[in-house]
Amino acid sequence: MHLFLQTFFNPAELLKAFPVLLTEGLRNTLLIAGLAIVFGSVLGVLLAMLLLSHRRLVRLPARVYVDTFRGLPAIVTVSLVGLGLPAAGIRPFGREPLGYAVLAIGLISAAYLAEIFRSGIQAVPSGQLSAARSLGMSYLTAMRVIVVPQGVRNVLPALAGQFIIDIKESSLVYLLGLGMGQRELYFIAQERQAATYNSSALVAAGICYLLLTVPLTFLVNRLDLRMRTGGRKPGGSGKAAPAAATPSVSPALEV
Repeated sequence: MHLFLQTFFNPAELLKAFPVLLTEGLRNTLLIAGLAIVFGSVLGVLLAMLLLSHRRLVRLPARVYVDTFRGLPAIVTVSLVGLGLPAAGIRPFGREPLGYAVLAIGLISAAYLAEIFRSGIQAVPSGQLSAARSLGMSYLTAMRVIVVPQGVRNVLPALAGQFIIDIKESSLVYLLGLGMGQRELYFIAQERQAATYNSSALVAAGICYLLLTVPLTFLVNRLDLRMRTGGRKPGGSGKAAPAAATPSVSPALEV
């Protein structure tokens, strides 16, 4: 038992690990995940609109992209983007590994977000689009101003859930050899574990991940509950709201 505690919960190692984990590691983990979710959201919306197209030639490239990046293990994608592209002479970020890390996680995230946004857009009543068109809006303007914002609101819990996944997948970028000041949580913990042969730093990193993901998971559950109950407290008293007609699904895009 003493050996177990010394291996995983060594007080001296925990005290050494936490300061750098909470400053450098936590900051860079949030930076990578945050930029990846922004990039993935923009690309995901574009892919979702392509997936909803009537035209097969428009849908097909988006479907291939989504199925490919959803099917590949994340560690393979990170390695191909972060190590393969520079080796092939494709260096959009120069020798900056942080840029490749964000690109890799963002590409993976976009594949999942495309399906999330597609379902959200399809849940918007088709009358919204028709009403916007009757007011003189072009099709793309109506989608951008009316339909897509409502579709995004429909999937906010799933969007927050994907951010949690991005936080955890950011641990894979240790493969890219981040420099000092760029290291995320797992990279720092793995370095200390390799130097000391003690796993306490990994436990400390796990605690830091939980400090990020547990509150976000609670937020996702609250958002999901709020959207399912229409903002009413479950089990609350008062007159029940009249049942709404089941909305018809939005038509596929005209592109």
